[in-house]
Amino acid sequence: MTPFLQAENLSKRFGEQLLFENISFTIFQHQKIALIARNGTGKTTLMELLAGNDTPESGQITKTGDIRIAYLKQIPELDDNLTVFEAVFQSGDEMVETIRNFEDAILHNRKDDITKYTELMERHNAWDYEVKVKQILTQLKITDYDQRISELSGGQKKRVALANALINEPDLLMLDEPTNHLDLEMIEWLENYLEKTKVTLFMVTHDRYFLDRVCNEILEMEGNTIYRYRGNYSYFLEKRQDRMDSNAVVVERAKNLLRTELEWSRRMPQARGHKSKYRMERVEDLKVKASQNLNESNIELSMNSSRIGNKILDLDNISKSYDSLCLIKDFSYKFQRFEKVGIVGKNGTGKSTFLNIVTGNLQADKGTVEIGQTIRFGYYQQTGIEFNPGDKVIDVVQKIAEVINFEDGRKLTASQLLTTFLFPPDTQYSFVEKLSGGEKRRLYLCTILMTNPNFLILDEPTNDLDIMTLSVLEEYLRVFQGCVIIVSHDRYFMDKIVDHLFVFNGDGNIKDFPGSYTIWRNKQIDDEELAKKLKKPELKELAKPEKIKERKLTFNEKKELEQLENEIESLENEKLQISDELNSGTLTNDQLHEKSIRFGTVSGLLEEKEMRWLELSELA
Repeated sequence: MTPFLQAENLSKRFGEQLLFENISFTIFQHQKIALIARNGTGKTTLMELLAGNDTPESGQITKTGDIRIAYLKQIPELDDNLTVFEAVFQSGDEMVETIRNFEDAILHNRKDDITKYTELMERHNAWDYEVKVKQILTQLKITDYDQRISELSGGQKKRVALANALINEPDLLMLDEPTNHLDLEMIEWLENYLEKTKVTLFMVTHDRYFLDRVCNEILEMEGNTIYRYRGNYSYFLEKRQDRMDSNAVVVERAKNLLRTELEWSRRMPQARGHKSKYRMERVEDLKVKASQNLNESNIELSMNSSRIGNKILDLDNISKSYDSLCLIKDFSYKFQRFEKVGIVGKNGTGKSTFLNIVTGNLQADKGTVEIGQTIRFGYYQQTGIEFNPGDKVIDVVQKIAEVINFEDGRKLTASQLLTTFLFPPDTQYSFVEKLSGGEKRRLYLCTILMTNPNFLILDEPTNDLDIMTLSVLEEYLRVFQGCVIIVSHDRYFMDKIVDHLFVFNGDGNIKDFPGSYTIWRNKQIDDEELAKKLKKPELKELAKPEKIKERKLTFNEKKELEQLENEIESLENEKLQISDELNSGTLTNDQLHEKSIRFGTVSGLLEEKEMRWLELSELA
């Protein structure tokens, strides 16, 4: 394999904080690597170093030849004076420039330029590339080319920057949290695109399905050490656990040996000065090994939740529109105790509007919202972080409470709670402005949970959180004794937490789906495939040219064709019935599982019989 980029003994500090020290690794051609580490350990800083935007305190980075690198930052830095079109097609590549000029000529109907750049497109054989460019722009929903960058939201800027990185087809593509601000359809498209492309990839992401399906190697940065796992995320989890188990054995052995050595050193002080000096050095080495902290998942978020009464939250025919745009239309629902609801839908279909109506931050145009007397909301918002940058981390928590009570009767001080949230004492007295984006998110989450809510509303809680923190948050939500509403584009997170979904289909339509995200998405794909197949016979009949049939149906084939028509009709009716049952909300978990399996079986049989019907109908 050809080494594209080699990092040797890199070290970097942020102020007085050491991020990493003497780390080394190599990125080879065609590898698709994900970097995993806790927030605040320098993932983004490392990306900046590799991209050439920063320099290490020590060590060096070696690039092979003149490889082209495209780097998508977590928060893109685009020129506000550019149009969307100019920003998307920013490039030093001749073919990209040719496509840019051709598309610009068509966009503004400059006939002379269209002729000129059509000739250049022919000369560069750029037509296939242009189709690919248009696919990227379409999938990322970039349509208003003349809009100024200064007018875009943060999510829109991220999509423009991503489109630019993909269109330029670099040798090495570096992505920092690429799925943030993308809706579920965009994430699935990007996942498939990166899975199939031959580009060398180095990325940071918290989306574990995305990571699992795209990457073939994982680098874990921990304690100034890089651990390499040659496999996807599932393989990483297995091998990382093996490593942790092995380290635990080493630590335990070191503790046992340390006890023996300390006993020896107390009994034989006269040996310290000469022949047994090596044993004293060994004691110091053993102290280091025995003091390793292996308890990585010790964020115990088991704070008390307030008592929850019988009446939770009743929504009765609520509607909300903005001018001609209808976001919510006549939606009713009564929440039950302890239920966990996920919300899915394209951007702009009213998900955040719904949350603001539920919490009373926004009034519905009509309908009523009745909140139970015992309900105490904890609302984690996308834009809810409003810390004073001049405050210290511990000040933020102490403003809410000096002491926090837990379900098991324990009490923690603000400092102890922050330590539980992976803010060690030296970080607690740092200023908030020095925290990474992920650390600020973690601190914000801490302040929400410690207010003792019994109804959690989480709007994109996974953005910028590291995988370790997400795993612990998932476990907390799984046993949370209250209600939860989650809006998230993180499919893995949704599958682990929610019982059912509110699906925002647009035009104000909200549907209650009784199952996880994956069950819903698989059903959606099956329905789309079925709709295509049902159209195929009609399309084939219209498009079928006249030709001499080589043979006619036999008697048995005619009978088979008639039988197939009856079987297809029966299977379609059964599939429709199962679909209605899955959407009814009346099935138990076991029935839901059984019906989901049967739905897949019927879909497979239907596909098989439709293909045979098409084959025989060609001869009819």
